[in-house]
Formats: sequence, C-alpha cells, structure tokens
Amino acid sequence: MFADFQKYLKVDEICIDNHVFKLHYKGTVLILLAASLLVVGNQYIGDPIDCMGGDISGGVMDSYCWIHSTFSIPERWVGKQGLDHVAPGVAPLEVNGGEPVYHKYYQWVCFALVLQAALFYAPRMLWKVIEGGRTKMLLEDMNSPEFVIDKAKRKDKIEFIVKYLREYRGCHSLYSLKFFFCEVMNFVNVVGQLFFMDRFLGNTFTTYGLDVLGYTETDERDRPDPLAVVFPKVTKCTFRLYGPSGTIEKRDGLCILPLNIINEKIYTFLWFWFIFVCAISGLYLVYRAFILLGSGIRVAILQARAGQGVSREKVEDIIQHKSLNAFEKIGEFFILYQMSKNLDEVTNKEILEAIHLDFFPPPQHKIPLKGAEVDSTSV
Repeated sequence: MFADFQKYLKVDEICIDNHVFKLHYKGTVLILLAASLLVVGNQYIGDPIDCMGGDISGGVMDSYCWIHSTFSIPERWVGKQGLDHVAPGVAPLEVNGGEPVYHKYYQWVCFALVLQAALFYAPRMLWKVIEGGRTKMLLEDMNSPEFVIDKAKRKDKIEFIVKYLREYRGCHSLYSLKFFFCEVMNFVNVVGQLFFMDRFLGNTFTTYGLDVLGYTETDERDRPDPLAVVFPKVTKCTFRLYGPSGTIEKRDGLCILPLNIINEKIYTFLWFWFIFVCAISGLYLVYRAFILLGSGIRVAILQARAGQGVSREKVEDIIQHKSLNAFEKIGEFFILYQMSKNLDEVTNKEILEAIHLDFFPPPQHKIPLKGAEVDSTSV
C-alpha cells in the first residue's frame, strides 16, 4: 500500500525552497495520503459499518445507515459503560427531550484527506512553476565530483554565474516576493485547514487534542470521552418503512463503526501535527520578516554561508549597493541565498569573490616609466 510513497522521501538534487516548506508538501502530504489509504483499507479492519435492525436485512440496514447517517444522544456520553448506558451516546431517542447529534462525516473522510493533501501541495506546485528551474540552470553539475577536480570547468561555471548576475542585476525582486507569497500561502493553508477539519467534524476539532489529553486525568463519569464524542464506535440509526396497511413504521437500529477505530487515531495525530506545523510556519514567517526588514541580517547570512571567508564589506557591496532600491536588494540577496543552500562554503566564497571582482574591479594604478617626470599635482 505504501510502496509508492518512497518518491516523497527522496532528497532533492537541487533545493529550491527550505525545510519548513518541506514540512508542508512532503511531510504533511505523505501523512495525509497514508491516512487516506488506511481509511480505505477495509480488508484490515472489516466493514466500515455493521447494523442490527431486527427484522430488517443486515445488508439493507448497513447501506441505509451508512448513506443516511447515524446519531448519538449527548446526555448519554457521560456515565459508566454497562451501568449507565450500553455504550457512550447510545440511548432512546427521547431522553430528556434533547436533540441527537448526527454523524455524517465518515462517508467523506477519505475524500477530505486527499483534498487536504492536494491543498498542501498546491503552494509547492505554484512555486515550481514560478521558479521555472532557474536555480538548477545556474547550479547544474556543481555538486558533482568532476566540478571539484576540474579547475577549468569550475572556473567556467563560476564565470557563467557571474555573467548571469551581472546581466540580470536588480531583476530578482519579483522572483523573491513570489516565493515569500508561497510561504504565506503555506501558513494560511494550514490555519485554514484547522478550521476546515473543525467544521468537518461538527465543530469538535479545535480543542480535540487537549480534550484527549485532559480526559485521562478525570473520572469517566464526570467527563465525556472525546474519542467517543467525535468518533463513536457504537451509534444508533432509525429505519423507516411502510407497513402492510401503508402505515409508516420505525425500526430502531444499533450500529457498530469499526472504521472509527482508525479515524480517531488519525485525527488525534493530525491535531498535534497541524498545531506543530502551524507553530513552526508562524515562527518562520516572523524570521522571514526580520530578514526582509534587516539588511544586516541578510549580509550576515550570506557571509556565514561562505564560512566567514568573505569580508562583510564585499557582501554589502554586492547586495546592498546604493544603486539598488529596497526591493532589488532583497531580490539580489534571495538569488544568492538560493544558490548558497546547494553549495559548500568554499564554492560560495569563490562565487562571492568573483562577483565582487567583476562588479567592483580594483582601480588601475599606472607605474611611471623610468626617467619620466612626475606631475606634482597628480601626486
């Protein structure tokens, strides 16, 4: 079942994003797709629903209750099983006149998980289209052993990068802003999906993980089991039909939902995972804001990527020159940072030195010929 997921575990040859981005389109997508496979793996957990309906055929009752939903009685979620009720939420329909809670989500769990996986992958797909293989084009074969050994090839490749950066200097601002937009999309998506799952599960998902942790510390008679409230294993179903004389009759059914044994584990894990991804993504956006607003931070990052082998002044000349506006400075930093993530410190140092030498060549000092008079004003 999970053999096809191996491709998600492969390390990218050229990195065009970052580790937080990978949490969304690799880690979360892999988890959601694996969960959807577990849900549809009926051969491991039996039928998704089994109902008893008296004189109604079992197959008919199962199909009816699966299509039209089952329900629980909230007044019977609290109590001791076998003494106060046969199972949490199972009781006659007319208990204290309370309204039953209907469970319809289980028909759509598999589809919802696949849709969520697609939404998590969407920012990655958008960024791949926007990026267009630019980083790979610049760094092709630079991680191969031949590049390290062959000095001529190494020199030609660095000259190619320098030439590209010279010709397109100041043209990467929109390129960088689109990447930052995709990062914001990741954060908005994970927050939005938390609310989506809360709505999908009947407004019970927001505090679901905390409720599961808190339930272990209380008596089962004093607090309802959140696993039984959100994912009941035993529910009720009412089947209506016409009797021999045309009178509408009701059949009270008791339904077992083995699939919820899997669902409760999946969504318990997803609650903690989504909270973790949401927190990491939020903190990374704060870090990104500091990078965008702090020119000194950008200089320090590139200098650190070169192993402190390049002076701070040279890095400032490259990405903070007065000829660049604020957005162009961010763009020049971003394209160099994208490349630096895929290269070692020595190569980063050589590239920055070559860029600085090309952009800001040293002044040519003329040595006077022997016997020539020296102009005092020039001295």
